[in-house]
Amino acid sequence: MSIQNRLLFIYTLIFSVAFLLIALIVYNLPRNQVLVEIDRKLEALAEEVLRPGNLAPSSPNTLNFSIPEDLATFETASALLIIVNTRGEVVAVSPNLRNFKGYLDAEGFSGQKTTRQVRHGDILMRVLTVPIVQDTRTVGYLQVARLLDNYENFNRVLFIALLVGLGAATASLFVAVWLTPSLFRPLEDIASVAGQITRADDLSRRVPGSERSDEIGDLARSFNQTLERMERLFRSQQRLLADVSHELRTPLTAIRGNVDLMRRMGEVDWLSLDIIHDEIERMTRLVSDLLLLARADSGGMPLQAKVLELDNLFFEVYRQAQLLPKSVELVITAVDQVCVYGDPDRLKQLFLNLIDNAIKYTPAEGKVYLALSKADGWATVEISDTGVGIPPEDLPNIFDRFYRVDKARTRQQGGSGLGLSIAKSIAKAHRGEIHVRSVVGEGTTFTVVLPVLADQATTTDSKDALRKTKPGLRLRGTRQTAEP
Repeated sequence: MSIQNRLLFIYTLIFSVAFLLIALIVYNLPRNQVLVEIDRKLEALAEEVLRPGNLAPSSPNTLNFSIPEDLATFETASALLIIVNTRGEVVAVSPNLRNFKGYLDAEGFSGQKTTRQVRHGDILMRVLTVPIVQDTRTVGYLQVARLLDNYENFNRVLFIALLVGLGAATASLFVAVWLTPSLFRPLEDIASVAGQITRADDLSRRVPGSERSDEIGDLARSFNQTLERMERLFRSQQRLLADVSHELRTPLTAIRGNVDLMRRMGEVDWLSLDIIHDEIERMTRLVSDLLLLARADSGGMPLQAKVLELDNLFFEVYRQAQLLPKSVELVITAVDQVCVYGDPDRLKQLFLNLIDNAIKYTPAEGKVYLALSKADGWATVEISDTGVGIPPEDLPNIFDRFYRVDKARTRQQGGSGLGLSIAKSIAKAHRGEIHVRSVVGEGTTFTVVLPVLADQATTTDSKDALRKTKPGLRLRGTRQTAEP
């Protein structure tokens, strides 16, 4: 059974049970209240009639009774009265029953007080029968009654109202049955499109209904966002496979060519062995980088995190960067004393990747500026260059794997196109962020933001490390700057 049919069945069942309960309460409760009020008035009337002094002395089988003047309202009232002795003789009636023959309730003479509804022709009345007791023996019966004309009218109107309510409720139920399929139709459309996407493997399609402002619209938008993310990941996977194949094909081709050359020569060629060794090293680095990124994607990047002074680490990175082959000048502009919680080796890898990238794309005689600052609980590392810059259309993609601004994929500057991806993954693993801004022809600035430890002590290690970096650096309080 479909969800639609199940909902309709549940709605119908709940609706029917609720309507029956409400109808029973509405029909019975007012009726009972009316009867209780009538019975109360009949009890009061019987007590008034049987008040001492209204009954005359009588023999064992006779009963004399006269209606008091204060009860003369019987003439026009809806209340009726009759008194019967033990021999069944009517000894007194109310003025409005002078032409009535018989008893108000022929079955009420049971020796106990009884209240019953009795019908005489077209007239329905409520009759109270009370035994008349004198000297512990019953000498007769008093029957008082009230006409139930208003009560019947009330029942009739109430029954009609319930019928009208039942008709309206049934019509509402039919409207619900008629409208429910139209409400579920967008869900059926979504399921149909999803099935078509699955059968055709076409992630570019989108389900309809995303413009709606209800829950179905929210579902359609969420589903479309999922499809968009899946399409982006699928294309990224395709591009990754193509890039990995391309990156591996080049060194494998070089290795195969050199092996074939030595095979034809019939002897070992040391130059070819050096080329093979270099290509194997490059493939090893590529595989290691891909493995690192795969672990980062799964949230399992290995980190040996500890409390470390980022300024000391910053100077170590600066010294290592000085050893890189370069034709540009590295300049430290500012360093603050900062403590963070992180993996020193991974952070070194992050900063060296950014510095190496800046050096590669900075022309000879250019400069690369390094700065470390602290503000509002965050440590900020800026690596700026005076290089060629990055076009605006390429900025959103530079952290993608194997993405190169150089569409010709030249390797004159080396690298596999994974450095920035690894840098972003390391920053993310340390709960930080990495941003980039660039102007073509002027240069590029990468900014790494990392959370600072809330409580950090000031040490002199960073000052000592700063003095060892290069002459021309000087200390100004707790902030270290470099003279131009």
